[in-house]
Amino acid sequence: MASSHASPSSCPEPAAPAAPGGPDGKGGSRPNAAFRQLRGARSPAEFAAAVRRAAREIGEQVSCDARYIGRVESGEIRCPNYAYERVFRHMFPGREPEDMGFVPREVVRGRGARARDGGGEDGPRTGSRAGQRSGNRTEQPKESDVLRRAFMTGGTAAAVAAASLGAAVPAVSAPRGPRRAGEAEASAVEQAVRRIRLLDDRHGADGLYRRATRPLRLAYELLDADTRRRSVADRLQSGAGELALSVGWLAHDSGRFADARSHYAEALATARVAGDAALEAHAFCNAAFLARDAGRPREAVRAAQAAQGAAKGLASPRLLSLLALREAGGWAGLGDRAACEAALLRARTLFGRGPGDADPEWMSFFGEAELEGLEAQCRSALGDWARAAGHARRAVGLQDPHFARNIALFTAQLAGDLARGGEPEAAAAAGERTLDLLAEVRSARIRMMLAATARLLGRHGGEPPVAAFLERHAEERKNLG
Repeated sequence: MASSHASPSSCPEPAAPAAPGGPDGKGGSRPNAAFRQLRGARSPAEFAAAVRRAAREIGEQVSCDARYIGRVESGEIRCPNYAYERVFRHMFPGREPEDMGFVPREVVRGRGARARDGGGEDGPRTGSRAGQRSGNRTEQPKESDVLRRAFMTGGTAAAVAAASLGAAVPAVSAPRGPRRAGEAEASAVEQAVRRIRLLDDRHGADGLYRRATRPLRLAYELLDADTRRRSVADRLQSGAGELALSVGWLAHDSGRFADARSHYAEALATARVAGDAALEAHAFCNAAFLARDAGRPREAVRAAQAAQGAAKGLASPRLLSLLALREAGGWAGLGDRAACEAALLRARTLFGRGPGDADPEWMSFFGEAELEGLEAQCRSALGDWARAAGHARRAVGLQDPHFARNIALFTAQLAGDLARGGEPEAAAAAGERTLDLLAEVRSARIRMMLAATARLLGRHGGEPPVAAFLERHAEERKNLG
């Protein structure tokens, strides 16, 4: 789920590194022109507010203000601490710190004891708990601590907030069941949903599912809490339903179809009780996708059509476009080419009407890349391997780097379509790229797709590129156990 914050359409040239002395008085600071360009027309205070909003979206806490932005742009802060780095990566997907004008951490801090404290040059001066508690921790791969802190344990409604925000606070104890819920609890549930989506986009579902079930249970406990305002009760209902769908998707993508079906049904029931048409459309959308993947194409068609019925009054052509694609996937699974083609045409027509204010937040992944990728899946199910490969190739090329999981998914799709279409060497190359991507993405679904491709390429094992891929794939599977 990419950040909604505006950024320049093209990646600016990174500013030259600051002089070695930097802000410590032993040398001059060089202004960070690249970061200033990212701020655009916003004032330092407006940009600082955007940074704080982005931090909340991913569960970080940074006390960013106009002075901090000024220090970055002046070159006084040459390297952000890890908390700020994660926020900036979220705001500007695909850009590395060097692209934003920052100096590599090892240049600023050295490789000795100072590099082991987990912070950047500005670490002690931010409000981020992540930067304050790093102590003597060795540097970890980017975002690893976000993953560790994604879903904490706790026993009350307050712990939902801790879980969703990833705050470094101890779990609190209280009598069973929450007694009262307000704005803070509703916000915590909504934040948990955003957190799951962000982590899934970047890392895939494996390893997240089990940790996500506890916040879900706590969110549903909140539905029994005393709420003074109807608006809060409505937000809790919607948030709990969306959280059930997000957790269900983690189960779906990690191959736990029965668990996913249960979570989706729970979300649908919540939508029906609340009279929430948007949540109902989302629940049926996910149910259609699951049915297709589980080999129940007729159920996929019915669920997609039910979703379209629920979404008719929502004024979102993009949502209707996605639902038409879900229907097309069901028709493709049934081998009904005419119905599939009609649904695909309807999806493209609706997509062409553009985005709108009524588009649901959860649809941030649905752009032209997803449109191409879902059509590739339909073409593949119909046996149109060459056309499927063309759509999959476009999906990979168009995908925002933020959506690492989807890049891996569509690259695996491309590998399979090329293998079925009689292009073993090209398929092996795409398979190799998928394996590279799976170093950062954990998805049982993608691994299953790649395993199917490897089986198809087995008879071409005498060709060196294919043999290299098969050997590497076998080794990766062995390492995974």
